[in-house]
Parts: sequence; structure tokens; C-alpha cells
Amino acid sequence: MAYRLIIANKTYSSWSLRPWLALAAADIPFTEELVPLGSDAFQARLAGLGTAGRVPVLIDGEAVVWESLAIISYVAERHPEAGLWPQDPLARAMAQAISAEMHASFGALRNALPMNLARPVEPRPIDAPVRKDVDRICALWTAARARFGGAGPFLFGAFGAADAMYAPVATRLRTYGVALDPVSAVYVDAIHAHPAFVRWREAALQESWVVAEDEIDWPTVKR
Repeated sequence: MAYRLIIANKTYSSWSLRPWLALAAADIPFTEELVPLGSDAFQARLAGLGTAGRVPVLIDGEAVVWESLAIISYVAERHPEAGLWPQDPLARAMAQAISAEMHASFGALRNALPMNLARPVEPRPIDAPVRKDVDRICALWTAARARFGGAGPFLFGAFGAADAMYAPVATRLRTYGVALDPVSAVYVDAIHAHPAFVRWREAALQESWVVAEDEIDWPTVKR
């Protein structure tokens, strides 16, 4: 039986993007079930699953897994051949550490620059806490690329779990025109060029839903 991944709007749902991208990039079969944020169907669909009432949720037979990083780790364990975590122990340790940091940190950036794939690229001023988050993220990217990224354009060479975790950040940095160092700018380009991400973004641009809290220019909706 293929995995079923419950997600929300592709335009806005950064947490949904992460496991979807990991599965798609690794060519692991799954079916997606999209439930729009704020719809009557949203809580009804998640009720009874024993989760936190948020997306994403992965259903694998009797197993129900929620939280993006937990889903990615579950799938990586089930499919070691997919190489979602680096094979080298030192690289794997770093990949898991920076993925956990992404899961738990960078609240200033998340709040100030929501993921919105439909918004045109347009620079927006950022304050000191957001700049601190950006600088930390770029430092992580630069360190991973310098130490382990020689075999490809992603953090540890080939696309993997850590890239899936940081992909929504890459979209935020591009959407809001945040100034980046050369290494980070090239990495953001690589994320946007990945075929799986391109498929997600193309689907997002077909959506008609608007979520006010993720429209930073509200009540103006820029498209």
C-alpha cells in the first residue's frame, strides 16, 4: 500500500511541503490528500487520527505519523536506499542536527516572512531578529556546503532530508528579496530548480484559496 500524505494549501503550507518534497524527490510512491486551511473539512478530516490537528500527516496502514521531521525520519528508516540522510556518519549527524534546528527554531523569520509561493518577488525590510535568523541559516548552509556538499548542489551533495526541511526557508528568502551571501544565493536557486519543487510550485500557482494571515500585504493580495 502506498503512503497517504495529508497536506494543506501548497501556496502557504511550509510544513506540508517538507515531507512531500522528501518523498517526491526520492521517488517514493505516495498519494496526496489536500485539505484547504480554514475549511470545514480541515478539522473534520484530522479528527480521530490522534494527531495535533495540524498537517502534514502520513498514513501508512495502521501507522499514523505527524510533524514534518518525524514523517521524513520515518520514511528514511523505511527506505534507506533512498538516501534521505547522508551515508557518512559525520555528514548524517550534521544533517540531522540542522534539520532539528530548523524544526525548533527561527520563529522571527517564520512570523515575519510567511511562505507564499503566489506572491511576486518583492523586497521587504526585515528587522534585527529576522536578520539574526537569516544569518544563522546561511551560516549553517555555508558550513554544510563547504564540508559535505562537494558531490552536488545541495547541502550534503545530493538532495536529502535537510534540503526538504530548509526548502520553505529558501522560498521565503526569495519571495521577500532577502539579501544573501553568494553560497546561500546559489543554494536557493538549486532548491527552486529541483524538479519536485517545480511540480509543487506549479500546483500552488493553480490554487484559488487566499489565507489572509499568510498574505503579508493584506488586505492587498499581490499576485
